[in-house]
Amino acid sequence: MYELHRLGWNSFQQLCLSIAREVLGQTVQSFLDANDAGRDGAFAGHWSPKPGQDYKGTFVIQCKFSKVAGRRLTVADVAEEIPKVRALAAQGLCDVYILMTNAGVTGRQDARIQAEFVQAGAKNALVFGVTWIEDQILGSARLRMLVPRVYGLGDLSQILDERAYRQAHAVLESMKDELAKVVLTDAYRKAVRALDAHSFVLLIGEPAAGKTTIASMLAMASADRWKSLVVKVDDPSTIVERWNVDEPSQFFWVDDAFGSMQYESLLVYEWNRKLTQVNAMLRRGAKIVMTSRDYIYNRARQDLKDSMFPLVSESHVVIDVHELSSAEREQILYNHLKLGAQPQEFVEKIVPHLDAVAAHPRFVPEIARRLANPKFTEKLYLSRYSLEQFVEKREQLLLDVIEGLDDHSKAALGLIYMRRGNLESPIMLRESEPQALERMGSTLGECLKAMEALNDSLVIHTCIDDQTVWRFKHPTIGDAYATSLAKSSEMLVIYIRGSATESLLSQVTCGDVGLQNALVVPKSLFAMMAERLGSYAVSKTFKQEWLGSWMARRNICQFLADRCSKEFLSQYLAQAPELLEWVSEPEIGRYATPQSDLGVQLHRFGLLPEANRKRLVAAACKATISGNGVVALSNSGIRGLLQPEESAKLDERMRLELLPKLPSLRSERQLSHDPSERADEHMAGMQESFSELKRHFLADVDVVERIDGEAKLANDWVANANSPEPKRGPRALGKVEHAEGKHGARSIFDDLVVREGDGVDGSSH
Repeated sequence: MYELHRLGWNSFQQLCLSIAREVLGQTVQSFLDANDAGRDGAFAGHWSPKPGQDYKGTFVIQCKFSKVAGRRLTVADVAEEIPKVRALAAQGLCDVYILMTNAGVTGRQDARIQAEFVQAGAKNALVFGVTWIEDQILGSARLRMLVPRVYGLGDLSQILDERAYRQAHAVLESMKDELAKVVLTDAYRKAVRALDAHSFVLLIGEPAAGKTTIASMLAMASADRWKSLVVKVDDPSTIVERWNVDEPSQFFWVDDAFGSMQYESLLVYEWNRKLTQVNAMLRRGAKIVMTSRDYIYNRARQDLKDSMFPLVSESHVVIDVHELSSAEREQILYNHLKLGAQPQEFVEKIVPHLDAVAAHPRFVPEIARRLANPKFTEKLYLSRYSLEQFVEKREQLLLDVIEGLDDHSKAALGLIYMRRGNLESPIMLRESEPQALERMGSTLGECLKAMEALNDSLVIHTCIDDQTVWRFKHPTIGDAYATSLAKSSEMLVIYIRGSATESLLSQVTCGDVGLQNALVVPKSLFAMMAERLGSYAVSKTFKQEWLGSWMARRNICQFLADRCSKEFLSQYLAQAPELLEWVSEPEIGRYATPQSDLGVQLHRFGLLPEANRKRLVAAACKATISGNGVVALSNSGIRGLLQPEESAKLDERMRLELLPKLPSLRSERQLSHDPSERADEHMAGMQESFSELKRHFLADVDVVERIDGEAKLANDWVANANSPEPKRGPRALGKVEHAEGKHGARSIFDDLVVREGDGVDGSSH
């Protein structure tokens, strides 16, 4: 059932000790291999595996690992343990001797081996072979979580709840190969604690730090322990759509929540809008795991609503690859090479250098993935210096790999990039894409062949939200492709002409505006970008044309506000003067809009005429006085639009018009409450307005007292109106023990080398 021979001696020993702790219920002391004296683990206690069997005293645990599948254990395989048992017995340290092995054990050999150990001095001897170990794994979800590699070494349909597996089959199976290589790290333990405490965790780290790996481990453990239905989605709208209020065990996984390679403000806008529903999901039992690159999150947090910060700040886990222990780094390298696609000759040649690779300051888990894949090592000379350069210059070497591909393979990567890293399968080309492929020297047929050839090295065929897609195997491949693209003006032209406008709006900047990893369109191509924007009239996000037109306008305004230099804005404004009308009277509600953001940016650049500035200010002040939100106070950009006399006039109007109607605004808000919505979330926007007003009028004691009174009445109403949440039992993954420390003098990489007569490992392990 489980391919335990693929674990390696060190991981097998960890599995055996975990079984002893979890299944035997004991606190086990482990020993380093160099001085274990025939004991991989030991404990003193009492164990009754079944009625009529009773063992007590000092227990010795010894592991025997075989790298050969189907191997059967013989007396000869344990011959070197006999003198060690004799010595332990003489010291009174061997009341019960337990041998655990991933080899098969026949009834006859079991009896003979036990007799040998008893004759050597053990009072009792037990031999647990592969069948017994597999039964323990199959019977304990907790054990599987502690040794998550077994998910990748077994049949998931037999391990997981049938219903959970059936509904999330594609997502779970796509994780399997990677799970076979995972290593329990301190970041994973922190993530488990955060998920248990808050039902939510945000994994933050630099590119290639292992965020997605940890998310996949959490997803699999949740599917196993809680029978959770795992749903992998791309954006906040989909997460809310897929939530089933009658299915409390759903597990949602959102990779790159705020943008995959660069910050995408529209995603943050959506998270702000959906926060109420997300909180409701968490309270009703859903679990949510999100990932984000650190530099993208640092930019996103500036735009996230204040009310989202308690959730994020309490339950985020920063994954620092520099905190990986030497044992964790070595285990990551070992697992990938053991289960990778490299020929044995390559593996044996690289083994002498692996300690140095793992110790390199710039080592990240992605390095292990690349070394295990021949696609990345075709031109690699196996010397210590070359391997150090492979790690040190990891970005440049990935770029060299991409630039060395044939035209069809580059076109395949280009097609994925043009679809924002998410190419639906089967592939159906859009209007401008056949010409783009032709300019890249390829066709759809050749592109498909290349895609298959690149599968599992540079690209991956996976399932997101019930849709099979082609994606980059790792986001860093998209980064490198973008760098390659930017170096060729001809390729950049193909990309701009061939991509959907909505893709361009989230991947490029017109001029360098300091957005990390964005593809910068140079001045020479400004006219081409302006032409693409001019032809973008309807977003395909909505079926109704009027909604599509509305969204297209919003998208253009957000792009111009966030991703365009002063020079481009000046040029585009000359050919699209209607922009000024868009920004002059935006539909401002509780928050600023893309149109008002663009107005603010035009003002900063000195491109907003005074008449248009006054109209925008009037719209913001009107929204504030209406009580629908105090955007003229809460948004620093809009505040910066107001002249001193306009600010003074707004203050006067708020005193005369807004403050007196706060009681009626609060009452109206209370009356509009839908019982299906949490009262505190329904009132959250008004409470934010109270806080902003209080900050603004802090020097006026009477006004502050007035606002505090309304805030208290709102809080009292919330306390009375909130209906109790449905009761549900706690679902916690539980404490994850720390992995064993350094494994002693023996190198973890030892059994990567095939030696004559390899079978059951003849060492202490």
